[in-house]
Amino acid sequence: MTRDQAREKVIFALDSSEFAHVQYWAETLSDRVGMFKVGKQLFTACGPATVRMIQKFGGEVFLDLKFHDIPNTVAMASLEAARLGVKLFNLHALGGYEMMARTVEALDKEFKGGERAKVLAVTILTSSTEETLRQVGIESPVEEMVVRLATLARKAGIDGVVASPREIPLIREACGPDFLIVTPGVRPAFAALNDQKRVMTPAEAVRAGGDYLVIGRPIGDAPDPAGAAEMILDEILAG
Repeated sequence: MTRDQAREKVIFALDSSEFAHVQYWAETLSDRVGMFKVGKQLFTACGPATVRMIQKFGGEVFLDLKFHDIPNTVAMASLEAARLGVKLFNLHALGGYEMMARTVEALDKEFKGGERAKVLAVTILTSSTEETLRQVGIESPVEEMVVRLATLARKAGIDGVVASPREIPLIREACGPDFLIVTPGVRPAFAALNDQKRVMTPAEAVRAGGDYLVIGRPIGDAPDPAGAAEMILDEILAG
C-alpha cells in the first residue's frame, strides 16, 4: 500500500458547530486525509454550505446524518444528499428493507446508472454494548445483529455499512469483498478510547479489511493535527 492509498482510507470527523472551523480544517487537512465527515451537529448548525466549503478546498465529504424515517422521506432526503455531490452518506439499517430499497431505487432513477454518492447502512453504533441492545428489546448478541443488518442492507442494494472494526471479518464473510465497510471506533495507538467501546487501531482495522476509517479527536485534539494525521498514516503503513 502506498501513502496516498493509506490517506484515502482516513475520514476526519468534523466535531464542531462553527463554520469557521470547517474552513480551518478544510485548509489544514484536505491534502492529509481522504474525506471529511459532516455529522448532525455541524449540518444542523451550518447546513449544505458546510459541504460546499469542504469541496471548495478539494475535499470529499461523508454526510453522516443517519437517515431513519418512513421509506419515502428517507428516499427524498437521500436524493438531496446525493445532489450535494457528497461521496458517502448513510441511513440506519434498522429502518428496514423497504426504506433501504426505496432509497436505492430513487438514486438509480435520478442518476440513471451514472456515478453517484455511495449509500451506507449503519448497523449497530460503536458506543452500543449488548446491555444497550437489551434495554431496547434486542436480545441478540451485537455480532449477530451486525451481520443480520449488513446482509439485509446488501439485499436491498445498499453499497456498504458503517460498523465496528471488530465486526469486519463477519461482514466480509456474509457480504463479500466488494461491500464497503466504513469503521468508526478506530483509535491510533497514541490516542485515548473516549466513549467508543468496540475499537481497533488503524493498522488493525485496515488489516481486518476496513475500506475507510473514521477518526476525529485523535487528529482534532492533537497539538499538531497535521502531524497526528501523518502519524496515523505511519501506523497504517507499518501494519
